[in-house]
Amino acid sequence: MTQLPYPLPEPPPPGYPTESTAFPSASPLPAAEAPPPPGAPEYPITAETPRAPAPPVETRYPISSSGIRQRRLHISAKQRRIDVATVGNLLLHLPNFLCSLCVVLVLSYLFGALWPVAVGAWLLSGALVFHRPTESAIARHAFRLRYPTAQERARLEPVWREVTSLAGIDGRTYELWLQDSDRFNAIGAAGHIVGITTFALDRLTLPELAAVMAHELGHHIDGHAWSSLLGFWYALPGRIAWRVLVSPVVALSRTSPVVFRVFVVLAVLILGGLVLTTVRFLYGAPLLMPAMPYAIAAVGRRAELNADRQAAALGFAPTLASVLGRLHQQECAEHTESVMRNGGAQAGQRPVHKLLSSHPDYYTRLHHLQPYLQQPPR
Repeated sequence: MTQLPYPLPEPPPPGYPTESTAFPSASPLPAAEAPPPPGAPEYPITAETPRAPAPPVETRYPISSSGIRQRRLHISAKQRRIDVATVGNLLLHLPNFLCSLCVVLVLSYLFGALWPVAVGAWLLSGALVFHRPTESAIARHAFRLRYPTAQERARLEPVWREVTSLAGIDGRTYELWLQDSDRFNAIGAAGHIVGITTFALDRLTLPELAAVMAHELGHHIDGHAWSSLLGFWYALPGRIAWRVLVSPVVALSRTSPVVFRVFVVLAVLILGGLVLTTVRFLYGAPLLMPAMPYAIAAVGRRAELNADRQAAALGFAPTLASVLGRLHQQECAEHTESVMRNGGAQAGQRPVHKLLSSHPDYYTRLHHLQPYLQQPPR
């Protein structure tokens, strides 16, 4: 390396910190006077003009606080309709209606010449099931429902308004009631009442609660609720008469087994003669009576699947599947508890029990929801 003939000047030592560099002023210059950094907005942002929040992610429909996508806010022209399950339910309740009519005819003879008036009054009494006070009485005594408290109503009503707005239904047409129960369940009781269990209200999230409400709304829209109530109403005289006849037989079986057996033999002979007579005059129609419970249960399962489709069409398929999963877990836990009580004996559900069930099993309902679960979110 070549040595320079003269030494290079040494760099000056760093200057001592001044007041402006070591101790910044407590009152800096306004943002308007400072030079804007690269990429700064055109107008300065001061303490009096807060920065605008970041724009939300663009979605097709706004999402409410309960996670429900608002789509339709108009009121549909047709609030109710009738599907195949509703018609089948009414037809299958016809034998119960005929049995009750026989009971009413027998009792109407007590009125003498006014028996046609008594029978006509009973036939017209079906309109009472659409009378709000009568509906409330049936919901309170038959389904054990009650009015919600102010706190419970504050949680239910906003979700219900969002669900009915999605369906284009006037939510004020229906009333929200509660049932004190420890199960995930809801009830489409009467023609204008939607019942939710307290267990579902406390344990379900708001989107899951909305899915349950959408399912029950589907029952009301398709007419399942009022047709079931109408069948229940017209079958009531026959059920009451049956309980009146059976209660002495049950009491007799507990007191005197021998007399009970004699009574059973006589009852079988008398009822057998009546059945043979009706079969002869009605061309064998009464022989279909043993199959009626299976047919009614099959129609009930179809109504449940239709209500699931109604809720899924509104966009509640994922949350409804979540609720069904929790229902399935509850049923499995109850089955395990029953096995433990029986000493570990496995008692599987018989096919007959499945045929008599009014609700489809978890896998069947989930299978029918698959087309809606595979659709992209809208």
